[in-house]
Amino acid sequence: MALLKPPPHLPVRLIASRFLISALHSRSFSLSSSSCLSRPILFCKKRTIRLAAIPSSFALRNAVSPRAFMSSSISTEAFQESTSANTYGSEQIQVLEGLDPVRKRPGMYIGSTGPRGLHHLVYEILDNAVDEAQAGFASKIDVVLLADNSVCITDNGRGIPTDFHPVTKKSALETVLTILHAGGKFGGSSSGYSVSGGLHGVGLSVVNALSEALEITVWRDGMEYHQKYSRGKPLTALKSHVLQGELSDRRGTRIKFWPDREVFTTTIQLDYNTIAGRIRELAFLNPELTITLKKEDNDPENMQHNEYSYAGGLVEYVKWLNTDKKPLHDILGFSKEVDGITINVALQWCSDAYSDTILGYANSIRTVDGGTHIDGIKASLTRTINNLGKKSKIIKEKDISLSGEHVREGLTCVVAVKVPNPEFEGQTKTRLGNPEVRRVVDQSVQEYLTEYLELHPDVLDSILSKSLNALKAALAAKRARELVRQKSVLKSSSLPGKLADCSATNPEESEIFIVEGDSAGGSAKQGRDRRFQAILPLRGKILNVERKDEAAMYKNEEIQNLILGLGLGVKGEDFKKEALRYHKIIILTDADVDGAHIRTLLLTFFYRYQKALFDEGFIYVGVPPLYKVERGKHVYYCYDEAELKKLQNSLPSNASYNIQRFKGLGEMMPAQLWETTMDPESRLLKRLVVEDAAEANVVFSSLMGARVDVRKELIQSSASMINLHQLDI
Repeated sequence: MALLKPPPHLPVRLIASRFLISALHSRSFSLSSSSCLSRPILFCKKRTIRLAAIPSSFALRNAVSPRAFMSSSISTEAFQESTSANTYGSEQIQVLEGLDPVRKRPGMYIGSTGPRGLHHLVYEILDNAVDEAQAGFASKIDVVLLADNSVCITDNGRGIPTDFHPVTKKSALETVLTILHAGGKFGGSSSGYSVSGGLHGVGLSVVNALSEALEITVWRDGMEYHQKYSRGKPLTALKSHVLQGELSDRRGTRIKFWPDREVFTTTIQLDYNTIAGRIRELAFLNPELTITLKKEDNDPENMQHNEYSYAGGLVEYVKWLNTDKKPLHDILGFSKEVDGITINVALQWCSDAYSDTILGYANSIRTVDGGTHIDGIKASLTRTINNLGKKSKIIKEKDISLSGEHVREGLTCVVAVKVPNPEFEGQTKTRLGNPEVRRVVDQSVQEYLTEYLELHPDVLDSILSKSLNALKAALAAKRARELVRQKSVLKSSSLPGKLADCSATNPEESEIFIVEGDSAGGSAKQGRDRRFQAILPLRGKILNVERKDEAAMYKNEEIQNLILGLGLGVKGEDFKKEALRYHKIIILTDADVDGAHIRTLLLTFFYRYQKALFDEGFIYVGVPPLYKVERGKHVYYCYDEAELKKLQNSLPSNASYNIQRFKGLGEMMPAQLWETTMDPESRLLKRLVVEDAAEANVVFSSLMGARVDVRKELIQSSASMINLHQLDI
């Protein structure tokens, strides 16, 4: 879960790390980034379109038509493949040496060559510095985003060794910077780290390979060492000089690098809030550590600075996550070491939440795809609460057993483990695989919860009451759930009456526009390409699922239409990609406050109901133009105020033209809507992906939860960020 410029009439709360459900505020639900492609201004005359490229950060232009319309390019590729296959011999076998594999296939090491991979470079260096803190040698890390798009990260750890390496015949510093799988984190008694996030010895060398320039400074043993690199190769020899006076005790490492423009497909632009989100996490996970983040800019007003230090650790983390909620009890938390594995857990149930938030970390690395530590805590919670409920006679019926979903309703939990030899899946470390961790976490949580809840029966009562209410809501919704389960979404008889379906049957080629109202729906239905575009108009605003339980959600007609029309499964069940009827779900609402609210309600529903839609990259936001400029027979469309001003400046000073501000999609003719917003060749789509589940949870809770006072404070604090003259009043 990069940020797009929001419409000028909405206050924006910039939330770190990109989930920013900025789409909630009409930013790119940046929840992660898409590729940074140019976006056109449309110039129209009799349905002809001329494109003038104008850069727009992190916009995803969708120019993918159904496969059936791409037969010529496919046949050409097939011909080229068959030709190369005929000449396949030993000369076609390439041997990549040194850091060449990284530059050849960067996505294998950093995930992508877009914004996500760009920020991953920062995380690799940052994680190395945190490993020094986890080892007990560093207490402070400074991160500076410089005006020239370089990054400088400094820690006060031991400093990378600089002595001669007997195997590589070069300094240890140059070894770790230029050779893959060279590092001090492979475990065992000879390792430089008992616990670390680094495993494969490729992080620093990968950053070096993908940087057009890198400078490293090491303070160690009363000496300062310095060396420069470019694209993985040393430009200078390792230089050193003796530190004098008070500086002689200085130790640590400073790495400054400039990401390579030849590698990254997007503009080299690091987002302050994305990096701040990751730093905040690390500060919560390492209570003894202080991390500062600074952004330098040529304009003093754009400079930013924050310091992150949380002595309370995970307890403070859960408190921050539940800022906008009503807790049922004090935060429970414990730390324990078993068989060399350290477990830290903090958790709290809230009365006004109807979903769970469980965040897992292993050696300070966020395991977004879960793992054995998450499996262990889920199993332990379900078993322990059921056992205590029956033992206390609160659960009276012997045949009733609370499921994990009911027990975890309203739960916020953070579990962090430190494992000497972690088994991660892949270099990006998204899932923990150590089987022994599940057993340790399971037993530790059971022992702690059992002891605490037996000593605090009032807390047990409130948790069981919440869980039993969740069970009752689930039973009340059973009929509606069975209706969803039984009705095949592939049969036209079960589809919503207002759905205008497409003729394509392949979900990969199909897309659906969710529009507000019959007026916009009428224009969209007439303007679409019915071969692969479906339209589903909504009647007003859907239910706010953040404040309602499952029973109320399933009774809502508009939500039923969404579930049936899209082919969604039942909440809580595993996501079934093959049942989804469209792989592009495009939210298309008016560019006003009501439109932003409807978009927020839809995003809340998708996130709380089936978050996998974001993980798979199926959720998009369509961007209609805000202005129509007519000059004689020529028509121009502009998507924001800046584009309008640019267009006006390009016209002669004595030019006569009319400007129309679109208040709603219903004002646009079908042909206009197609040319500007629905045509895959010219439209602008924002793809929404969640990168930071913690931020996502906080934003949805604050914007859509029951705490009105929090939203009032948010509006007041954001008032200075908007132009009062541009408000739609």
